[in-house]
Amino acid sequence: MPKTISGLSKGLKKELPKHAQKIFVRAFNNAYKQYKSGEKRRGSSSRDEAAHKVAWAAVKKEYKKGKDGKWHKK
Repeated sequence: MPKTISGLSKGLKKELPKHAQKIFVRAFNNAYKQYKSGEKRRGSSSRDEAAHKVAWAAVKKEYKKGKDGKWHKK
């Protein structure tokens, strides 16, 4: 669980710009708290999986992946 940017995987750190990393961490941590109870999650997703989905959705609201393979602010 990434509580801070330093807790992100090397792949995410390499792929996402700093601002997008902040968005990811903030959204992940909030969702992780929110989905503590399995009743709030859809299907059989784990708490971690649900938080990752929410975090990526938050990043994709402000960034898109360009033809160059890098994430750019919309």
